[in-house]
Amino acid sequence: MRLLKLVPDDTNIHFLKWRNIAMGISFLMILASIVLVAVRGLNLGVDFVGGQSVRVEFSGTMPKIDEIREKVDNIGLGEATIQQFGSDQAVSIRTALPEGDKAAADRAGKQLIDGIHKAFPTAKTGSVETVSGKVSGELLRTGVLSLALAMIAISIYIWIRFEWQFGIGALFALFHDVMLTFGFFALTQMQFDLNIVAALLTIIGYSLNDTIVVYDRIRENLKKYRKMEIIPLLDLSINETLARTVMTSFTMLIALAVLLWVGPDVIFGFTAAMLLGIFVGTYSSIYMSAPILVWLKVGPDSFVPRTSTATQGAERITSKDDDGAVV
Repeated sequence: MRLLKLVPDDTNIHFLKWRNIAMGISFLMILASIVLVAVRGLNLGVDFVGGQSVRVEFSGTMPKIDEIREKVDNIGLGEATIQQFGSDQAVSIRTALPEGDKAAADRAGKQLIDGIHKAFPTAKTGSVETVSGKVSGELLRTGVLSLALAMIAISIYIWIRFEWQFGIGALFALFHDVMLTFGFFALTQMQFDLNIVAALLTIIGYSLNDTIVVYDRIRENLKKYRKMEIIPLLDLSINETLARTVMTSFTMLIALAVLLWVGPDVIFGFTAAMLLGIFVGTYSSIYMSAPILVWLKVGPDSFVPRTSTATQGAERITSKDDDGAVV
């Protein structure tokens, strides 16, 4: 039985031929994403703007999530976020924090509990937990900080494992992927909550994995083909890893597309972020991280072992040219 091959073994696509156009498009998309976030802003969820949460446990057959959401929305506290919580018979219901003082929050919490009991008489509810604006602001700062630190730590790791040029290339590729995802959420106004922060961290990990695969092959080829020009060498390295990249991305995209289509509403934003992230992460590993190496003048000398001056002199004396003559 023949194995399925999405990319032929003799593939020779000149990716770097379009590097300037691709980089120009990416810069425009990053700029557009920054403008969208600044002008339209993000539709922050309860995690980041504050809100109230209650755990509801059903006896017997639990209603569908869409039915629960419809009933809760009719209570009059705004759009609610509903997630399965702990077991198949329990959900967590979160609503926005009302304006006013603690008394207003207490009234809204009582209204939420009464509305749930009226809609589902047999349901059991826990106490209402309130997330204040201060706590939610700290969550937002912590989420942004975690993304920034993850990107910086990854770049330092690549810098140590390869060379500083590779660290800069990886950092720019990760920044590209994260900013385009932010721009997507600012454009669509889909809810941005802690689930999306988790998706962004996952995207960073996936993009890093794909970038390191390409970088590792580039490093090997830099040592193997020391007289090859850098652009053909980068094209060769990308083509040699293309089968792995396409197969991994293709299978991930299929799974995420199905999940986006038939999955529950509660993970729709997470799945959409992942779907976009896999696509832009694959793109950036080819057209962001590799072309930067050209502009930073990476070459075979980047991986010459650092030896003492005397050793280098001895190597020059005893080295031979292609014809075998001592030079």
